[in-house]
Amino acid sequence: MNIHNFDLVKKMKMRTKSISALLLAIIMMAPAAVIGTTGYNDAIKTNFSQPISNVPGKSLVAVEVSYPPGGASAPHHHTDSAFIYAYVVSGQIASQVEGQPEHIYRAGECWNETPGAHHLISRNASNTEPAKLLAVFVVDTEHNALTTPDHAGGSR
Repeated sequence: MNIHNFDLVKKMKMRTKSISALLLAIIMMAPAAVIGTTGYNDAIKTNFSQPISNVPGKSLVAVEVSYPPGGASAPHHHTDSAFIYAYVVSGQIASQVEGQPEHIYRAGECWNETPGAHHLISRNASNTEPAKLLAVFVVDTEHNALTTPDHAGGSR
């Protein structure tokens, strides 16, 4: 074997190792990408909660719902006493309440939902940018659960 052939074999082994490493990295990243864009991965934070002093038995509760790129909330029902005002703080939110078409709301836009609404879709409309909405509930003070996910008996 001459030196020229040895260098060729060495280059081929290095190229094979590089391609193998690249393929392994792609394979390892693929499940995370799929889970990130299809999972229910919203983050909910109570922003404000206060009884309404001149409306006995009612409270005003505001929650921030943050979505990573491609993020979504599980389909859910709102409590029967909750009237909801939703405002998109940043990004774009796709929303659909049962009986209505899906709509994409952009930063600065708002909508409302009636008591007991069945929220079929609530997700970030972008796969590249985060999104955030502010949901303001007028709700019976004794109702601690604002939503009940369809896939579980639990509540938020």
